[in-house]
Amino acid sequence: MLETLTAQEARVRFGDLLLKSQKGPVQITRSGKPVSVILSADDYEIIEEFKMRYLKAKLARAQDDIDNGRVVDGPPFFDDLLAGKYD
Repeated sequence: MLETLTAQEARVRFGDLLLKSQKGPVQITRSGKPVSVILSADDYEIIEEFKMRYLKAKLARAQDDIDNGRVVDGPPFFDDLLAGKYD
């Protein structure tokens, strides 16, 4: 379960917030609505590394598609996309 603090609690108990974020993400709410999530630097780095690996894999697949002629003409594709053909 995600630990949750109000913005006021986070402000008053900032040191506690930092300690809690080392154990797991902490959601900050304002007026009962989530506005932010605080996480440890280690967790942030893991997420960034995952995103980079994901993007590199997508780029490699796109390059393979280009190299093997699996491409489409842009304007007709976007016209179809906007018309909902791929929904």
